[in-house]
Amino acid sequence: MSRDLDIKVCIIEDDETIREGYAFLIGNTKGYKIVGTYPSYEEAAKKIAHDDPDVLLLDVELPGISGIDALPKLKKLLPDMHILILTVYEQDMLIFRALGNGAAGYLTKNTAPEKIISAIHEVMEGGGPMSAHIARMVISSFQRSASTPLTRRETEILEQIATGKSRKRIAQELFIDLETVKSHIKNIYQKLDVHSKADAIKTAKDNKFI
Repeated sequence: MSRDLDIKVCIIEDDETIREGYAFLIGNTKGYKIVGTYPSYEEAAKKIAHDDPDVLLLDVELPGISGIDALPKLKKLLPDMHILILTVYEQDMLIFRALGNGAAGYLTKNTAPEKIISAIHEVMEGGGPMSAHIARMVISSFQRSASTPLTRRETEILEQIATGKSRKRIAQELFIDLETVKSHIKNIYQKLDVHSKADAIKTAKDNKFI
């Protein structure tokens, strides 16, 4: 892979040791390139549009504007950038606020280095990686309604989408082919009268279908 085709990554993390550790890990992995590191949102805001990263690793606890509050501002600056939250916190409300504000994934700082690398790759493929504990927390927050229009398989697929899995990964984990997954998703969209993944998840959650 030429350097032009590398996945470009930025980091916003106030702890210098952690920030440099991530930068070293990612920058020395083939296929990845660090294009900017910042200690705060305010510092990043000046240059990040020029860096134009594909993926941003964003800490929650930052001096000044917090990572959660910075999320919508960053998405406005760079709508196509994928944002992965990296934090020591695993509180429900923080997780749901982060995902609601546009985070593509949510990892804890004790995540193994190789998992962070694979999470960056996964988010580029359309997935939304989460630490296993966080994914369980998200699923357990869904209290299902009995009056759902979705079949059991469609519900299963929508739950997988809600925890950030890509269509390809869902197909692998459910032992079905990709076209079947796409067909189920099309049916889900029709039944819920929506046109996007975010709207399908929101409508299903609001009506307690998942």
